[in-house]
Amino acid sequence: MAAVETRRALPPGVAPVKPEYIISFRPTTLPDDDSAEGSTNQSVERASALNDAAHAGEKREADADADAEEGDDTEPPVKKQKLSGAQRKRLAREEKKAKRGANKNRKFGMVHEEVELCWKVAMGETCEFAEKCRFTHAIKSYLSTKSRDLKIPPSSALTASPPYVTPLESGDVDPEYTSIDFTTKCPVFEEQGVCRAGLKCRFLGGHVKKTEEGGIQVVTDPEREQQLKDSTQELNYPRPGLFKEIRTKKYPTPVTDEYLKALQDKQRDNEKKEKELKAENDAAPATATPLTDAETVEEQEGNTVSSTTAESDVKPSKPNGTPSQPFDQSQDDSPDVPLRPVEKKRLHWSGKTYLAPLTTAGNLPFRRLCVSFGADITCGEMGLASSFLNASREEFSLIRRHPSEKIFGIQLAGNKPSTLVPSAEMLAKEFGSNLDFVDLNCGCPIDLVFKNGAGSALLDQPSKLGKILIGMNRALGEIPLTVKIRTGVRDGRNTAHRLMPRVGKEWGASAITIHGRTRQQRYTKLANWDYIKHCVETLRTSAADDDLPPIPIFGGGDCYSSQSYWEAVDNTGVDGVMVARGALIKPWIFTEIKEKREWDISSRERLDIIKQYAEYGLNHFGADTAGVNTTRRYLCEALSFQYRYIPIGLLERLPGKMNERPPVYRGRDELETMLGSGDSRTWVKLSEMFLGPAPQNWSFTPKHKSNAYGDEEAQG
Repeated sequence: MAAVETRRALPPGVAPVKPEYIISFRPTTLPDDDSAEGSTNQSVERASALNDAAHAGEKREADADADAEEGDDTEPPVKKQKLSGAQRKRLAREEKKAKRGANKNRKFGMVHEEVELCWKVAMGETCEFAEKCRFTHAIKSYLSTKSRDLKIPPSSALTASPPYVTPLESGDVDPEYTSIDFTTKCPVFEEQGVCRAGLKCRFLGGHVKKTEEGGIQVVTDPEREQQLKDSTQELNYPRPGLFKEIRTKKYPTPVTDEYLKALQDKQRDNEKKEKELKAENDAAPATATPLTDAETVEEQEGNTVSSTTAESDVKPSKPNGTPSQPFDQSQDDSPDVPLRPVEKKRLHWSGKTYLAPLTTAGNLPFRRLCVSFGADITCGEMGLASSFLNASREEFSLIRRHPSEKIFGIQLAGNKPSTLVPSAEMLAKEFGSNLDFVDLNCGCPIDLVFKNGAGSALLDQPSKLGKILIGMNRALGEIPLTVKIRTGVRDGRNTAHRLMPRVGKEWGASAITIHGRTRQQRYTKLANWDYIKHCVETLRTSAADDDLPPIPIFGGGDCYSSQSYWEAVDNTGVDGVMVARGALIKPWIFTEIKEKREWDISSRERLDIIKQYAEYGLNHFGADTAGVNTTRRYLCEALSFQYRYIPIGLLERLPGKMNERPPVYRGRDELETMLGSGDSRTWVKLSEMFLGPAPQNWSFTPKHKSNAYGDEEAQG
């Protein structure tokens, strides 16, 4: 009876936590994913910051001009206008939205050592620029200022009660090398058989020894390194000279050149025909034949029919509201280029789990973590085609692949064939042997991408989308091209069911993923799985009518449990569900899906996952000072989502739902309470259990503004 009363006392949308765990019935605020996901990778974040700075500068100049014009003879200020009740509510909503939005212009500065050792010397090599090198070559001097070696505790040392990590004994301190702990183990050396950080490694004692002369020598194990190479060495590194070829416009793209030339020739022919037709019309005499009464009625009825069927028979409206022409392949001015579908690899994805491409948080260490829990298909973070063509090192880092990723693809975003087609050709030529597919992003809703005509904006431009897909398909050769879309652009105007048959049949997509929301909805409403089912049936029927083999179709939106996953598959006919936020909040969701169960994971098991992420991060970002703190940053990014998990052992009803707000609750033990904290300072403390103390000048600013805590706010 008490449980029923407690459930009634909770407001709608609040998670049904058992009464014995509730501290306060006041529901916590859910982070605003709409605003916080308003940036993608570092390139877009920088562009967004530049735009914000420019707008701020314009505003300051405008204010200054206004002040100058007013001078000293300004009139008294106008009396403040009284707002109506509706206006006050709208203003309050806007202010609340601003408080729950994104922390813009986040800065994560590089952390440098007090004395920096030359990388050549750190790896035991000779620096050819010794006289001019700005880094020290004095190893003993460097080691005397270096911080004490770190230690990552083994899983057996983790506990659910303070201090959560059993203190590890330190080895005897060498009087000559006080910074080295010869009892530590380097996670990179343990996994790969070599540590690329050399003497700069923060776990140096794991792969160093003293020489007979009293010096220090880095230990290497070439045989073990070679044995582990295939299972540990990351793939898709750019070859030497590639960036120079791209920047100097000397990288050959013959397929792209031929295709773009064909597009230009076709466009010129069309323009010539239009001019000739216009000239003929201008020269023809204006002879209008009066309509009979019956013809007038027929024309009026025809106009009525066309206006009432505009939603189903006409392309989606362009951004300016002007309706486009009906879907008609004869009107598509794409050149007649064979798609060569028989040369494409078939994607057999039915029954496989798919981790969505996730910006910022979906890096290689996080993907490795999800693979360890059962993710079959992974995709790199969204990369901008224009940035690849500008040889951006940050963009190329997004396509790195770990050997454990069984099926791996990269995602491209762009707004025209002249950038997407050449970038696809270049990536296929350079990394094709390690790419299982390339995905075109037609679903990104953020303003910075949409207003540039990329992402979900392509849904309203089917002619351009067709040219892009045909060109990319040709440029990729045998590599399959997949497409990620949304249900439409504007709320109430779902258009994907008309677009998907063209994407799959005419333009040669090898798989389609559809997110169950429009661009306008973002995360504000639940995904429309009924409409996804309609799209699946439409595409399957279209393929069957043309006697074509079916292509994989994945749905997406609000998948947060094994039950919701398999209900979506059974009820809609999709081949699987692309998991996004559900994986960010609980990476072990893939184990739940594979085993068809809800996992009441313990707090100690969750702490072990944090340890696992830290080790993956060090292997990817490096074990030197910079690598440790880059790992710390992305670990905190991951924790900014994982704290939102409400342990299912605390719930009265299963399964848990992603969009339910928890009341203020305590966990079943102290660690579980700590893991549920939304205070970003708590995430830094968790990182320190495995990565050592954070530098004094280092702090973490979460993407979600609602998670940011000032110094004056106490831990709850």
